[in-house]
Amino acid sequence: MTQTITVVPGDGIGPEVTDATLEVLAAAGADLEYDMQLGGVTALEQVKHPLPQETIDSAERNRILLKGPLTTPSGSGFRSINVELRKLFDLYANVRPVRTIMPGGRYEDIDLVLIRENTEGLYVGVEHYIGMHGDPKAAAESVMIITRFGAERISRYAFEYARANGRKKVTLAHKANILKYTQGLFLDVAHEVAKDFPEIAWEDRIIDATAMQLVLDPYRFDVLVMENMFGDILSDLMAGLVGGLGFAPAGNIGKDAAMFEAVHGSAPDIAGKGIANPTGLLSSACLMLDHLDQDAVADRIRTAVDTVVRAGEARTVDMGGSASTKEYTAALVKALV
Repeated sequence: MTQTITVVPGDGIGPEVTDATLEVLAAAGADLEYDMQLGGVTALEQVKHPLPQETIDSAERNRILLKGPLTTPSGSGFRSINVELRKLFDLYANVRPVRTIMPGGRYEDIDLVLIRENTEGLYVGVEHYIGMHGDPKAAAESVMIITRFGAERISRYAFEYARANGRKKVTLAHKANILKYTQGLFLDVAHEVAKDFPEIAWEDRIIDATAMQLVLDPYRFDVLVMENMFGDILSDLMAGLVGGLGFAPAGNIGKDAAMFEAVHGSAPDIAGKGIANPTGLLSSACLMLDHLDQDAVADRIRTAVDTVVRAGEARTVDMGGSASTKEYTAALVKALV
């Protein structure tokens, strides 16, 4: 049965990498139909709102979103649409796998998965200014919120993911030595959940030590789980182990909805130049195909990406080549034939 999904190309390089991704999906035989919608700066310019009601309605109908990068203003302007969509559909598990595609980097054969709690932590956005001595912005306060419910379901998701995918170990990265209540609760809950998965090795590590060990010896890890902001930071570090954000996919999974997106931003400095690398969004589309039980199509695309990148004849600029987005996409399509 053909699956209809909501597609939000986004802004910056979003439309370019989205077009490339849809072209490869068609060539690979993905059984999908697309409901194209606006979001981000493009939507703000066209319909005066960064997240139009039409886009929300489409997502509610289809329950599956494929989203290009959306610009989030720093310091002022509208709040992150990415965060808004995750909250709106309770997409509590952010799954960010990284694997070596391009040879010759600092590491070979990296195959790690970071699972990030997506709805709590500092990113709940509970913050305010505190006025003192006539200065209304004399101080600012943000609140980290960790609930037993949220910690339990993300910990359980990580262990269930490990079990379902033949993974051997789960590592919780935290800062419970300093944040004894919020991070301490997360740690306590994860310890309890681990007891239900005796076949999966389990450890906990301080977040800063984890960052160091990922650089020194990433092979000691397998599946990592952590709260929202820590996961945001470490997933970028892990992308650096395999060549950068251009190779990093992400899935946002909820009970009855899911959104798939590239980890990288909208890169407005190269938008329209035809040199963007679509591998991140294409890899995210592969996660979507896995989610939709179209695994064979996803595997064909991953094999084509590996073949083209390793051959080295059609790499985009960020991979050290000179191919345009269209040339790289054409090479992927050819590899699928």
